[in-house]
Amino acid sequence: MKSRKLRTLEVSSIGYGSMGLSQGYGSVPERKESIELLHNTYDLGCTFFDTAEAYAMGANEELLGEALAGFRNEVSIASKFWIQDSIENYSAEKLMGVIRNKIEGSLKRLKTDHIELYYQHRVNKDIPVEDIAWCMGELIREGKILGWGQSQATEEEIRKAHAVTPITAIQSEYSIMARQFEKNVIPTCGELGIGFVAFSPLANGFLSGQVNADTSFTGIDARRVITRFQKDNILANQPLLDLLLGFATTKEATPAQISLAWMLHKNDFIVPIPGSRNLKRIRENIESSDIVLTEDEFKQIETALATIQVHGDRKDEDLAKLRTLKD
Repeated sequence: MKSRKLRTLEVSSIGYGSMGLSQGYGSVPERKESIELLHNTYDLGCTFFDTAEAYAMGANEELLGEALAGFRNEVSIASKFWIQDSIENYSAEKLMGVIRNKIEGSLKRLKTDHIELYYQHRVNKDIPVEDIAWCMGELIREGKILGWGQSQATEEEIRKAHAVTPITAIQSEYSIMARQFEKNVIPTCGELGIGFVAFSPLANGFLSGQVNADTSFTGIDARRVITRFQKDNILANQPLLDLLLGFATTKEATPAQISLAWMLHKNDFIVPIPGSRNLKRIRENIESSDIVLTEDEFKQIETALATIQVHGDRKDEDLAKLRTLKD
């Protein structure tokens, strides 16, 4: 596996998003099966594993902590804290106390004394990003984290926070179907030497080409509320899949691999973190790091993409609707 740098943090060029092992896509695997899958992912060359305190109320961190314990020093762990509400009688010191409780909980669940990369899961508009950045600097000085970042942040939020404590990486949604951060955020990361970690790089599996208009989802499965999986949108997005399939045939690859190879070609500071519960798919994703697009092939894809309209998206407010759905 090739490696890349998120600022100074060196990680495998393809990471692994572990959320789906605990929530988000219907029924989850047995714990033993998940641990074996994580071991196999490491054996395939992945050294960058992503989790969050919010995933299954900490259970996903506990799973990773158990699974990675045998080779903890060989991998980098990214986790996230989430402060959803305003803090009563707000002060930077009180904020530090809230965050300290969160990091201590994550460290305990992950069975480690430090986390390589610690993100603010979503920027809280009631809390100045400069204060969050100050708290992250304190945790870095204490050795509890090695670096920090934001998720789904704006250019302004990145610049303000980075000026206080340099940001290691921004983690946001990014794929061939979701390119909203190409205009401002990704160029800002390049300018400031910040890494960019792409979650949902395969558009929640849509870009694998395995979904069709007859595919149905049940239970607590995010694809029930992500609009790109609505039947009309699946049909309307066929030209995009046809484009990927054409290049996949030429390169003896899969549509998913072409999608990831395209992303890796864009910038050398971008690291995708696809998640899967299928070892064959994980192997496929990791092997995409060996697929190199020529500059001409990349330009052909970009030119074609400019003519294709993407239908549907993934929004946090849509995901919130999942809690209200009945089977």
